[in-house]
Amino acid sequence: MSQTFNHFKKRLLEKRQALLSIIEGTKDNSKAVTLDQTSVGRLSRMDAMQGQAMAEEVKRRRQIDLKKIDAALARIEEGDFGYCLNCGEDIDQKRLEFDPSITLCSNCAR
Repeated sequence: MSQTFNHFKKRLLEKRQALLSIIEGTKDNSKAVTLDQTSVGRLSRMDAMQGQAMAEEVKRRRQIDLKKIDAALARIEEGDFGYCLNCGEDIDQKRLEFDPSITLCSNCAR
């Protein structure tokens, strides 16, 4: 494996670990909202429900990011990293530096 691949693999693994830590630390944010009107007012429940919905969406996006990272790591192991999944051309180094999990070259991304 080349130095370049090692560099990207290290970055992807660091990003993956950071996402996993964030996900673990925010598990409580998406807990079910109590609907007991005697202990919580209607507006407070609505705020809590909105917060829960936002937390669920953030969690969903983080899961997508994890899947992209895992796919990029698999491409590194298979020797397919750095090639556009659409046309097979090389992905520009600057694009990979910006986001190592990117899957398309500039032309195909347009």
